[in-house]
Amino acid sequence: MDRLKYLLIAFLALMVSHPALAQSPPEQRAVLVTGASSGIGLTITRYLADRGFHVYAGARKDEDLKRLEAMKNVSAVRLDVTKQSDVDAAVRFVAAQGRGLYGVINNAGVASVAELIKTSDEDVLWQHDINVMGPLRVNRAFFPLLKESQGRTAIIGSLSAFVMSPTGGAYGMSKAAVEVYTETLALELQMAGEKVVAGIIDPGAFKSRAREKVTMRMLTGNPELGQPLTDEQKKTLVTVQEAEAKMSDPTPVAEQVFHFLSSDTPRLRYMAANSEEVAHIIVREMLDRALQLNASQAAYTLNRDALVRTLDELLAKQAAGKK
Repeated sequence: MDRLKYLLIAFLALMVSHPALAQSPPEQRAVLVTGASSGIGLTITRYLADRGFHVYAGARKDEDLKRLEAMKNVSAVRLDVTKQSDVDAAVRFVAAQGRGLYGVINNAGVASVAELIKTSDEDVLWQHDINVMGPLRVNRAFFPLLKESQGRTAIIGSLSAFVMSPTGGAYGMSKAAVEVYTETLALELQMAGEKVVAGIIDPGAFKSRAREKVTMRMLTGNPELGQPLTDEQKKTLVTVQEAEAKMSDPTPVAEQVFHFLSSDTPRLRYMAANSEEVAHIIVREMLDRALQLNASQAAYTLNRDALVRTLDELLAKQAAGKK
């Protein structure tokens, strides 16, 4: 299969690995999950709540908050990650509950589809504000609670950060940005001697209402579901919903989140691919990217033997449990 075909398959798969499970978390460790009303966020909320965590589930709408509040081991929190006032109020609410806070899972995210040459500033900034600035605001505000518990914070990224796709550039840009943010945050915490751990979980294509919202934004300019549509617009939305119904359940993403929160040796990066083929595409693309960089500097190029030695060294380091 040629590279273009790999990329096309990956694009279809990425428009939004099952680890061996670690030990169960201590009783009632508290975790905040943003964007918990549907899709991946709701699955993460249920998965963690079923395994002994108390989940503060962030959502924006009254009906979603009521539904989340009714779940066992869940407290609903009104939280729009673009509003600093909401973020600050959420900190006060969580602190007042007296459980502390062990983890933050930054899941809230949005996407739009358009060619980069035609994408509006508004669309680019809208995605950046939620996908990038959202985790920055939330982590910054909740850091004192995480520091007190020596806890963990993660972002739900996307494999779209690694495989580029036509019309998905603005979304991929935002997800690439949180890769840099997470790694930099981890380095800064380590250099400062902090015990807080940062990580990122990158999913492939799983069942989520995100694609419906992307479609609604394309049709109406507004991503909110439930808006009145013309008959033709309804047909377009139904086509997307039918395709969505055939996609995999996002439990593998929740399993990776659980590992990050529960393992004695959490990783910086996790991949939650929706198929073996997609997982292999991602690894192949990363290796290809490294080889392109290596070949571009003739004076410093590593030959095949040096590359193999480097790979062996990295595999040994990974096997030893080092980050």
